[in-house]
Amino acid sequence: MRFDIVTLFPAIFDGYLTQSLLEKAIQKQIVQIHRHDLRDWAADTPHRKVDDRPFGGGPGMLLQVDVTVPCVEDVQRMADKPARKILLTPQGKRFDQRMAEDFATDERLMLLCGRYEGFDQRVIDILEPEEVSIGDFVLNGGEVAAMTIIDGVVRLLPGVLGDENSNIDDSFSRGNRLLEFPQYTRPRDYRGHHVPEVLLSGNHEAIAKWRSEQSQIRTQQRRSDLLSD
Repeated sequence: MRFDIVTLFPAIFDGYLTQSLLEKAIQKQIVQIHRHDLRDWAADTPHRKVDDRPFGGGPGMLLQVDVTVPCVEDVQRMADKPARKILLTPQGKRFDQRMAEDFATDERLMLLCGRYEGFDQRVIDILEPEEVSIGDFVLNGGEVAAMTIIDGVVRLLPGVLGDENSNIDDSFSRGNRLLEFPQYTRPRDYRGHHVPEVLLSGNHEAIAKWRSEQSQIRTQQRRSDLLSD
């Protein structure tokens, strides 16, 4: 799977791309990550200017349409398969596990990272990207949101996780509306906190029943809204 990231700050991704499962997925050539500096498409070459003040007044700056659109069009031509375009914005549809699973079926995603007050509206009108948000809050830019989407999608790709069944019981996975049950490992006892005896019993039917009950209890306590949908 190929990701193309359009950003003003490509170096933000340096550490992220060289750690943990994502690094291994890149090494295995399961995933390709390509970063594109929006400033490379600036017509004002010496200053590499990509933003300007909004018409009508107001605070902040907007990313310019005559820089962003040519950039995205050029990046689209960098591979045979057209990219599914994702514009990261607080005004977009909420990213969730179902969306991650949907994205994971694509061969190529392009992530457009906003900055300042966002993009000129004509970027959206012309390119018609899907607008996606990772939550009801505002970040300094779309780069952290892009990392969130990449992280959520990559772990769903075959060959990325050591155990292909690892994500089946995860909270929200594959239509699951329950939060994941509590899990334990060694030592059995620590500072008076004990591993539930059922998990040590070897009775797989009893363990499955306990885990199901615990998922119900945890969801009721923490996210009862999931049970009422």
